[in-house]
Amino acid sequence: MSWHWFTFFGDSMLLLPCAGLIVVILLLKTDTRQACWQWLMLFCLAGGIVCASKLAFMGWGIGSRTYDFTGFSGHSALSASIWPVMLWILFSRAHPAPRAAAVAGGYLLALAIGISRLIIQAHSLSEIVSGLVLGYVISTSFLLMQFRRHTHIRFLTNGQIVAMLILPLLLVVQGKKAPTQNLLEQIALSVAPVIKVYTRDDLHRPSPALRPEQETRPAPAS
Repeated sequence: MSWHWFTFFGDSMLLLPCAGLIVVILLLKTDTRQACWQWLMLFCLAGGIVCASKLAFMGWGIGSRTYDFTGFSGHSALSASIWPVMLWILFSRAHPAPRAAAVAGGYLLALAIGISRLIIQAHSLSEIVSGLVLGYVISTSFLLMQFRRHTHIRFLTNGQIVAMLILPLLLVVQGKKAPTQNLLEQIALSVAPVIKVYTRDDLHRPSPALRPEQETRPAPAS
């Protein structure tokens, strides 16, 4: 198995449509609409934290040289947020034990995706661990809310189950990655006082890259 192929299960091109599918499924019935808003709030919070951490580093060099940290791993955070919830919905007709096993499988799938990011050297250990923790907090918080409210998705039809299976399959077969990194770089360049984004190499240099105003500022007279 290619780890580069497996890591696609944490890519935004696959998971953002899956997150949207969760919204649609929860909106279909009045008694799960509150769960839908809870999911949207928590998922948007996770996405906002990931994007903010990446922009903070790209635009201002805010990271940790000690822990080799340049921002939360998006693949890890999205996977840990979405796959447990996706499988919880997909196994809505199952008995409690198989459904709990499916949710546990979602947690393990996210962990495996995080490991794949480490193996292909896309992220450091601190970025993957922090991303997984963030995602697990989001998915676990959502599932605990539904457990306390005794939320049941009894209306999931065969067609909806097939849609939940077909959508990820089609996207995996397509294999096209989302251009999220390039998009974040463009945003960082437009909002931060830099002429180029910070990179991991900059993090480990003795002195950080200069900002434009620093580059053009004349040296003080001696």
